[in-house]
Amino acid sequence: MIFLKAENLCKRFGGNVVLDNFTREFPDGKVTAVLGKSGCGKSTLLNILMGLVKPDAGRVILPENAKLSAVFQENRLCENLTASANIRLVTGKKFTPEALSREFEAVGLSGSENQPVRTLSGGMKRRVALLRALLAEYDVLFLDEPFKGLDTETKDEVLRYVKEKIQGKTVILVTHDESECDFLADEIIRLEPKEKSPEEP
Repeated sequence: MIFLKAENLCKRFGGNVVLDNFTREFPDGKVTAVLGKSGCGKSTLLNILMGLVKPDAGRVILPENAKLSAVFQENRLCENLTASANIRLVTGKKFTPEALSREFEAVGLSGSENQPVRTLSGGMKRRVALLRALLAEYDVLFLDEPFKGLDTETKDEVLRYVKEKIQGKTVILVTHDESECDFLADEIIRLEPKEKSPEEP
């Protein structure tokens, strides 16, 4: 079953063509990675699929009642709330304190649940943002460079956790890292930077 589809998406910013008639089906229950260098349109595509950016042409087909969850390149956390309170913004009372603590422990954040986010390091904030997205109820999960800022050891631990959590889920992963694709993705879309039109200033 195809749950999410992009049809003939076009997007440009000034003279920069970012997407040119991009068409793709994203299979339900699979992890699709969008791989490419910086500036090739990965994040723009993700934002169009989520409905946050309007394409110049084309359309996204997704059920109106679909629940979306996301990790953006920025953590977008509420700095004055605790780490667990940030997660409960999307989970409500779904998890007991003990169950939530186990999730924190799984990504190396034991004991951080009740710390204000503003007191956490960048890598710790990244993991809180990941937990928030992964523990929410969703039909499609969007991950934009989700492991940025993590050291190698922490990243390996978090990668294993994420792989377990997204089994059987519909996930769109944006990354520039081939190893992340190899470990997580069922399918890979490779985007290349578009050349600027010579007619443009």
